[in-house]
Amino acid sequence: MLLGRIIGTVVATEVCEGLKGVPYLLVQPLSPQGDERGEPIVCADSTNMAGPGELVYYEGGREAAMTLRETFVPVDHAIVGIVDDVHQEPSK
Repeated sequence: MLLGRIIGTVVATEVCEGLKGVPYLLVQPLSPQGDERGEPIVCADSTNMAGPGELVYYEGGREAAMTLRETFVPVDHAIVGIVDDVHQEPSK
């Protein structure tokens, strides 16, 4: 699973069958330390609860489509859940 922060929403004018009603959110990928990593990506929100500013974890590839109700859909990334807190053990 990957960590990211929601920075916006995406509105689709054409939606594939099987993706109707699934929200799309713009996510900035983050490193485990919380630093921005790469370019923002569009994620389907399988939770239907995430919103701008929230820290989320997401999946990519075939696993992303498997998080949705219809699993055979053209999705590259999907939000799996909302992160409440991140705790890292100090480096030794």
